[in-house]
Amino acid sequence: VTPMEMDGVPHYLIDVLDPRDSFTVVTFQQMAKEALREIYSHGRIPVIAGGTGFYIQALLYDIDFKENEDSSPVRRELEALAEREGERAPQVLHAMLRQADPEAAAQIHANNIKRVIRAIEYYRQTGEKISLHNQQEREKESPYNFLYYVLNTDRALLYERIDRRVDLMMEQGLVEEVKALKDMGCRRGHTSMQGLGYKEILDYLEGRCSLEEAVYILKRDTRHFAKRQLTWFRREKDTIWMNKDEFDYNEDRILDEMLKVCRDRG
Repeated sequence: VTPMEMDGVPHYLIDVLDPRDSFTVVTFQQMAKEALREIYSHGRIPVIAGGTGFYIQALLYDIDFKENEDSSPVRRELEALAEREGERAPQVLHAMLRQADPEAAAQIHANNIKRVIRAIEYYRQTGEKISLHNQQEREKESPYNFLYYVLNTDRALLYERIDRRVDLMMEQGLVEEVKALKDMGCRRGHTSMQGLGYKEILDYLEGRCSLEEAVYILKRDTRHFAKRQLTWFRREKDTIWMNKDEFDYNEDRILDEMLKVCRDRG
């Protein structure tokens, strides 16, 4: 694992994939564990930064996601169905999942077709709900001695910052970036094109909406995503919430408190 230096600090798992590569939570687990071993070998403590709670959970509790095993006839059948249904695929497949495993359907967004298919496949193959399997996995003891911080801020301020961030992304060339990815062969189904910003701008480039509409949808969907993130983190066990308003939004005070908890926990 080759780190990238930023402000003198090695950052791992950045710029490690081709945008056309497939990427799953299992791939992330493998790459993250390798990075952890490298960091530990230098006598350092890893800091895992990011907002994808599902991936953080997968790493912290070493969850065994059986729905990510090699392709099966069931999966190929469901993928073929998704292709036939086209734009209706998310709704059709999500309805199938709701019938088989309502709990999984509540946890997996309809647009995440890959995970929806895996969950239906797991149910068809085992007769067991993937939501039950994953719940049992989440209840396992973590192999790590960790601190799980959730940085939280005023909702109105958060939404204002999201809108400003999207405007900045546009100024810094988001349209040109997505166009370059499209020109190099990246398509809607690629993992890299599922991220917020990419699919909305792709809709604009393919003539599905105006640029103004794409930006509006991107801001709206990012706000919805942030809200879902907070809901996710509230359900997680072992989290330590750092409400920025309680520290007058002073980053140094927040860091001092985090380090104090680190020392108290050994």
